[in-house]
Amino acid sequence: MQDYGFLSIVPPLLTIAVALYSKNVLVALIVGIASGSFIIADFHPFNAMLNAIEEQVLAEFTNGTQSQVIITMMVIGGFVKLLEVSGGAKAFAQKMLSIVSTGARAQMLAWLSGLGIFFTDSGNSLIIGPLYRSVFDEFRLCREKLAYILDTTSSPISILIPFIGWGAYIMSLIEKSYAEVGLTENEFTVLIKVIPYQFYAFLALLTVPIVIYTGKDYGPMKRIQAEYLQNLKFRHTERADRSSATDTPVGMFLYPLGVMLALVGALISWHATHGGITGAHIRSTLILSYLTASLTCMAMMRRHQGKSFTEMMGIFITGAESLVYVSIILVLAWSLSSVTSDLHTANYLASLIGDSVSASYFPMIVFALGALISLSTGSSYGTFAILMAIAVPVGFDLGASMYVTIAAVLSGGLFGDHCSPISDTTVLASVGADCNHLNHVTTQGAYAGLTGIVTLFAYWMAGFYESPYVLLVAIVILYVAMTTAMRFFGSLSLPTEAARL
Repeated sequence: MQDYGFLSIVPPLLTIAVALYSKNVLVALIVGIASGSFIIADFHPFNAMLNAIEEQVLAEFTNGTQSQVIITMMVIGGFVKLLEVSGGAKAFAQKMLSIVSTGARAQMLAWLSGLGIFFTDSGNSLIIGPLYRSVFDEFRLCREKLAYILDTTSSPISILIPFIGWGAYIMSLIEKSYAEVGLTENEFTVLIKVIPYQFYAFLALLTVPIVIYTGKDYGPMKRIQAEYLQNLKFRHTERADRSSATDTPVGMFLYPLGVMLALVGALISWHATHGGITGAHIRSTLILSYLTASLTCMAMMRRHQGKSFTEMMGIFITGAESLVYVSIILVLAWSLSSVTSDLHTANYLASLIGDSVSASYFPMIVFALGALISLSTGSSYGTFAILMAIAVPVGFDLGASMYVTIAAVLSGGLFGDHCSPISDTTVLASVGADCNHLNHVTTQGAYAGLTGIVTLFAYWMAGFYESPYVLLVAIVILYVAMTTAMRFFGSLSLPTEAARL
């Protein structure tokens, strides 16, 4: 295996730098892929071009899993467009205005809905996002806030559920790592004992209601929300006229949605009792459910609005086409992840762990390194695989707690993945909320960054005092830190609305 050393982290660093400078994620990803292929090809321009196209982009585009994700997204895009054109989404938003009276309650409802879709991290955003876009619009909340809630209730809730794909994957890594150091404890038992130390997952999930409770925003989210409200002033009359003209029955939204959710529940339950739930099962479930829901919506539009199936298929295809740009971003993000894999970026970063570190500081260091690897590669799964194989043996030799060490690996990978602009869950949250991707990355980063700092401190405490009660202390610290940040740097999301629930 060729050792690229420091060069292995150049492509992800260059990608992030170009993205921040150019504000164009496509340009940044292309630069990252090109630079990585240039290094892989020993700086030979022609070979680098072939590597970038054949071994990275085309290989990822034709990958079975990746193709399934793109098809799933486009089917959902078609369904969302049908709801939009039918007026069902608008009718649902109007109905929600009479049920949920404040923007804070709308955000809490989106958060609770996200927690309910715990069985899939990627499907979470694609299921919940389209339901709440129009609701957030009606309450004058920027789409970036919706994307933040979607992203924060995807992987952080999935990683805490031991009986879904995340749990099965993590248990396989635990079993292998334990076998290498001679530990025989059952991997399921280990995973259960690790859960109270998964600080970032718990803290990230709780950050959302804390932000909602304050009724304020700080950092990039504050700026984006202010710009959104300013732009609304210029469209106020048009928006009011459009709102008052809505007379479509809410059933145009609820019936297709009910069909979709019923099928999702039924198919997931069937797979769970017939061999277990895999990623392919999740994607096929979403495709079948959304296609059936689309047909239901078409039937209702034909009956109530007299539209032809040819016209409605055109609407569906238009919705699917709207996700071509995002699909390109996803393919390039996967390609960059492939480049970092070929460059062994994760291995280089993981090699920075030495065996002379104090056992008390080891979990904190593992968390920081896991965050760095995941942020650079955009893959929490890849980070888990690389770092678990290194951290468990080193931690065992140092005498560090195995439960806290494993939890630090998981939290570090989760945190970096949550913040990474090239993570598929980050991209899909932007898709679900239908907002600018870089805006989502920067607005979310301010909140996730503060949560990550509190998590780092929590692992420092856990390294000295191994106790589940560290989580309670961390929650208190998070609340104080977040409310203090809002007090000194924040402003009300909606100046005319009460902040409290």
